[in-house]
Amino acid sequence: MAECNKDKNLGRCNCSYEPCSRKGLCCECIQYHWSHRELPACFFPDSVERTYDRSLARFLEIYGKQG
Repeated sequence: MAECNKDKNLGRCNCSYEPCSRKGLCCECIQYHWSHRELPACFFPDSVERTYDRSLARFLEIYGKQG
């Protein structure tokens, strides 16, 4: 597997959870959140991300109506 480019990823990461050890490590972040039936912060607009509701239901509520 290719090595993760943490510095580049951090520039795009909108996660507001400061003690997160997975920031910039997208493959670890996705794996962690999916194991909790969630999606990572980068799947949500900043205003929603700050609520920490990263559930699949919230994602569908936001994007399910767009066509």
